[in-house]
Amino acid sequence: MGGRSTCTMLYGHIETLAHRADHLRQLRQLQDETGGFTGFVPFAFEPGQSHGTLAHIKRASAFEQLRNLAVSRIYLDNIDHLTAYWVSLGLPLAQVSLSYGVDDLHGTILEEKIFHMAGATTPQQQSVAALEHAIREAGREPVQRDSYYRHISPRQTTETRATPAPAELACA
Repeated sequence: MGGRSTCTMLYGHIETLAHRADHLRQLRQLQDETGGFTGFVPFAFEPGQSHGTLAHIKRASAFEQLRNLAVSRIYLDNIDHLTAYWVSLGLPLAQVSLSYGVDDLHGTILEEKIFHMAGATTPQQQSVAALEHAIREAGREPVQRDSYYRHISPRQTTETRATPAPAELACA
């Protein structure tokens, strides 16, 4: 239908590495066919509130999350952007991920509920200043973007909206 969106992958629960590779393969193939994905956002399973057969699962390690991001960036070279969702990773690990192929930290987010209902203990929101500081400290230049990864200036944001929307921050 011509629409564009991000694509995602939930990992770190019952799947194997082969399942992850197949998921990436399918995304890559679909992107080759349609060009419809603006970015890829992998999410590690949050086991905090898991019950039954998922209760024994441990949270993905920092190493596993960084490895997943790096492999995703290499394999999905036909998708322009890779997001480290700081709500899932935590801001310090998201900052490190900027050296593993990531070019986007998602944004300030006004109120995140899904990961926190699952048991996440990361902050529910970040200030623009904190995100910009993390990006600069990693040696990158922060830029505000829209949902299609087009750079926008802070002036555009305040002139075109009655109430400012959450900032989406990427790296130039």
